[in-house]
Amino acid sequence: MGGQAVPRYSQIVGELRRRIEAGELAPGDRVPSTREITKQWGVAMATATKVLTELRDEGMVRAVPGIGTVVATPGRPVRSARPAAPARPGGPPDAPSGQATLTLGRIVSAAVAVADTEGLAAVSMRRVAAELGMATMSLYRHVADKDDLMTRMMDTAIAEFPLPTDPPDAWREAIELAARQLWDLFRRHPWFAPALSVTRPQMITSALPYSEWVLATLHAHGLDLQSAFTAHLMLLNYARGVAVSLESEREAEAHSGLDSEEWMDTQEPTLLAILATGRFPALSLLTTQGYDLDLDALFEFGLQRLLDGLASLLDESSAD
Repeated sequence: MGGQAVPRYSQIVGELRRRIEAGELAPGDRVPSTREITKQWGVAMATATKVLTELRDEGMVRAVPGIGTVVATPGRPVRSARPAAPARPGGPPDAPSGQATLTLGRIVSAAVAVADTEGLAAVSMRRVAAELGMATMSLYRHVADKDDLMTRMMDTAIAEFPLPTDPPDAWREAIELAARQLWDLFRRHPWFAPALSVTRPQMITSALPYSEWVLATLHAHGLDLQSAFTAHLMLLNYARGVAVSLESEREAEAHSGLDSEEWMDTQEPTLLAILATGRFPALSLLTTQGYDLDLDALFEFGLQRLLDGLASLLDESSAD
């Protein structure tokens, strides 16, 4: 009897693995996307997806938001999960070398770096300690717990986007400036939006100037403080709501190995079959014309519509 045939996806995995091990694809190099695999090897999208999933499970590749799937750096997974450093001979059990240099600033910076690179789910006291080469328990001398660390991370991140000393005279220009800076913050730190709570707000000192800015601006132009603060929460939650997609997309890409465009390609046959029924003529026409989702454009479109509504509200207040 002949040997069992090697599945097609295993053949492709073997070829890509060989190229990575031979150095033809170096750490950080982009590996073929699912779309490129389907074209190069003539396989279905499901097979191409299985190829990247297999390589990711082996630790050979990893997904990077905005770039695609790249060759993983050797030793990266081990470093992420390494245990706390062993104690020095004769020293206390929880006193690794270099502990004297540990500061609150270093802890927060390391945590922000992990969240920026790998997402909020990757942040833990153990992981941050590993990044710093410290014992986990040594962090608790500077932060109470993970919630405390998270609040300090957010405080540090928003402090990178200070508002100008002198706000614009026009209310709309002033509100646009604050809203766009928040959007830039969410863009720079995708984990920030899902970490931020509106119903149970964290005490983020660096965020208070934003609240004061919007509140003072709208109150100075005729809104009562209650309405002005409600408008502030509306604008904040709008920006946050759009930005939540940044982190969820990064997580989905890391899990599937597909960017959003590649994922949509896998859904196209099902969508076209539904639209072929003729029940959704407007959607069918839109599909024919094409639509490119741009979160920056989506944010700006919604922001202007919200400000149009505030303009009407301010006009009514002035008339009253």
